Amino acid sequence: MTLVQGYEQHDSLLATVTASRLIPVIAIEQARYARALASALLAGGLRCAEVTLRTDAAVDAIAALAQEPDLVVGAGTVLTAEQVDRVRDAGATFVVSPGFGPKVVQRCRELGMPVVPGVMTPTELQRALDAGLRTVKFFPAEQAGGVAMIKALAAPFRDVRFIPTGGIHAGNVADYLKLACVVAVGGSWMVPADALAAQDWHRVERLVAEAVALAAPGNRP
Repeated sequence: MTLVQGYEQHDSLLATVTASRLIPVIAIEQARYARALASALLAGGLRCAEVTLRTDAAVDAIAALAQEPDLVVGAGTVLTAEQVDRVRDAGATFVVSPGFGPKVVQRCRELGMPVVPGVMTPTELQRALDAGLRTVKFFPAEQAGGVAMIKALAAPFRDVRFIPTGGIHAGNVADYLKLACVVAVGGSWMVPADALAAQDWHRVERLVAEAVALAAPGNRP
């Protein structure tokens, strides 16, 4: 596979993930609530979900969410090639990692799974390009310089597209989404841990709908 072919395949597989320009980053403690969560996400207007491998229930939650045909489910905080296999078997269709892990990226490429590795520096961006990727997660976004840092990185890396994640909320999401190089934003503010713990699906649906409205082109600066 040539570098250009790798770009095209990767971009095609990510198209549905970034269509809404929002990726809810979910840390779910009980997989049995996953289907109710899926319903709240869909009712609020989102068709994708990233379940982070930060809880013991994550893989089972991915399997439950993957049963919803209208939801594109991915795995976040993937740190090893073995975890790539586990989440793929559970039904995940894309992988997100906090940093650039060559073994994770390679395993995803072998499986034909889209992977969005985390980057924070020009060196990490160059590694992503060398691996045939041009969509990356900028993490942790706010702590790493936020909008200003993305602008600085985008200047020399003109073909790179960013999914900033980390410290993003309703008050600053529009600042990121107005950047042409940002294809989507990841965040947990629309799926807060306390709402999940309380099984407050109406609140999740409302927060998701508000986030979708903020991301709508007509509502961005």
